[in-house]
Amino acid sequence: MTGKAGQSGLALGGPLILVGCGKMGVALLEGWLARGADPALVTIVEPIAENVAGFTARGLHHATRIEDAKAKAAPAVIVLAVKPQQMDGVATACAALAGPDTLVVSIAAGCTIGYFERHFPHAAIVRTMPNTPAAVGRGMTVLCANVQVGAAQRDLAGALMSAVGEVAWVEDEAMLDAVTAVSGGGPAYVFLLIECLAEAGVQAGLPAELSMRIARATVAGAGELGRLSDLPAGKLRENVTSPKGTTLEALKVLMASDGLQPLMTRAIAEATRRSRELAS
Repeated sequence: MTGKAGQSGLALGGPLILVGCGKMGVALLEGWLARGADPALVTIVEPIAENVAGFTARGLHHATRIEDAKAKAAPAVIVLAVKPQQMDGVATACAALAGPDTLVVSIAAGCTIGYFERHFPHAAIVRTMPNTPAAVGRGMTVLCANVQVGAAQRDLAGALMSAVGEVAWVEDEAMLDAVTAVSGGGPAYVFLLIECLAEAGVQAGLPAELSMRIARATVAGAGELGRLSDLPAGKLRENVTSPKGTTLEALKVLMASDGLQPLMTRAIAEATRRSRELAS
């Protein structure tokens, strides 16, 4: 199931605690507020007060420690947005705040549903894999839920993540390793494409600044065309490729038996393997 972020109000269903306010945490907060979430229901746990000053000025609560986020009512949702190496202490502390109906949502790569079930026994848990374009509302997040997640909680988790882009669900958690390789790391591969395209332009005689500007605009424009068009990517490629033209000559290199596809397939396989190692 896939979807795009909607414009209706975001009903949290109760208090929400966001643990961690790095780049992804900030993107989520901005997305939630833009979708009409009640700021009075949101508590940010972040040790550096300066990082959240802009949000507290808009009515969100702030706690420097997880223990200080305890409220009269158990949170409807706890969103864990910290690095995997910090998760042991964070999950242990958050378990003391969770109620029997609290939904736990993680955006940490490599931390499995089973890992969280050991910290939050019998809890509803959704593991997600977002990517960095969430910072501009163009993220791609894939989610996977454990059996404790009910329909309403599934809808809420999807709404929380669709505030920063598109979402999709998988039932098999093992797929998240490939998701991590493709969409989690995907922005880095695209940025590398920009670098390589710009450098190739320089080698062909363009000034470096102009070549980089062309490469950025071309990749961004092609990406937006791919997003908005109903045509398959292959058809969009064909539409750019004139018979006996210049693009065809370049594609003969990129689509050769040792070209881009086998290279990308090998790269994704290595990233998937590493993701499995980190989750084991």
